[in-house]
Amino acid sequence: MSVCDLAPGYIRAIAPYVPGKPTSELARELGLEEAGIVKLASNENPLGVSPKAALAIRAVLDGLARYPDGNGFELKQALSRRFGVEQDNIVLGNGSNDVLELAARSFLAPGLSAIYSQHAFAVYPLAVQAMGAQGIAVPAREFGHDLTAMARAVRPDTRLMFIANPNNPTGTFIDGATLEAFIAKMPSTVLIVLDEAYNEYLEPQFRYDSISWLKKYPNLMITRTFSKVYGLAGLRVGYALAAPGVADLMNRVRQPFNVNSLSLAAATAALDDEVFVRDSHDLNRRGMRQIVAGLQQLSLQYIPSYGNFITFKVPAAALVFQKLLKAGVIVRPIANYGMPDHLRVSIGLESENARFLEVLQRTLSA
Repeated sequence: MSVCDLAPGYIRAIAPYVPGKPTSELARELGLEEAGIVKLASNENPLGVSPKAALAIRAVLDGLARYPDGNGFELKQALSRRFGVEQDNIVLGNGSNDVLELAARSFLAPGLSAIYSQHAFAVYPLAVQAMGAQGIAVPAREFGHDLTAMARAVRPDTRLMFIANPNNPTGTFIDGATLEAFIAKMPSTVLIVLDEAYNEYLEPQFRYDSISWLKKYPNLMITRTFSKVYGLAGLRVGYALAAPGVADLMNRVRQPFNVNSLSLAAATAALDDEVFVRDSHDLNRRGMRQIVAGLQQLSLQYIPSYGNFITFKVPAAALVFQKLLKAGVIVRPIANYGMPDHLRVSIGLESENARFLEVLQRTLSA
């Protein structure tokens, strides 16, 4: 028997999260020119980094010998101004994944349970399992959250419920009125974790003010990220907004310097880069129309998406994925989400979207 055999069984049973394949890895594996590879697998911003964030990063480079501000004062101050919340409502994380895991660490333990939807973000079951708690996966309805079934799934030992809106990887969406009515009916003993990583990509007619709900529902936590529309995926910075008591518990288990100096400076500046956010949103809207039109031309079924990606059904999805890879186009297989017949493609630049559609058409015609 080794020391590894003595680790808790629920830890040994975890299947690690598999990230999207980077372009450098694919270039090495297949002998391709990295510059010619199109990566549309990880829902990144094709416009790159917010210009204001890039300037802020350069300004703090000389201070990297010092530890970052463990309290993230300036970023919290900027978030406080933007959303009208107090700093004691805010928890900063090494990406929004970090704050999701902090919620699990703060409220879960063996003998407790958490609820999430089928086809929802893979980090939810991983975070729950890492705490030895029981995950309750509620069957999806038309690839989205079945809120009625999720409400029925609540047990006396349930402490967390994860809701992604829009959902990843399916792109489905719950309107604000329906969502708030659901939250209002939830037991106060269940913390609702509302994951809004793709919130900034919503069209104006679909937006809702979830942050105002925090004053009414102390069992609500909202998580967001700078990895998507703000173009800071490589710096890993996200945040949670919650009642002071919830935030305090999460900050007790948070690592003191979980957000580095570059991330703090970049996120603070990016939050104020409204032009870049608008341009990113508009590019995504045009790209979504472009890819949807291409999928329709190929007679492929797809799930209408409210994020910066779209999931589509294709015959022999695993084989198509491999053929796309060999042609230098990276998309995301989602068999691990219980969708083996689907692939997910991120919205890229117009030229990248066109390349994906051209290679996909050639692959399906072969």
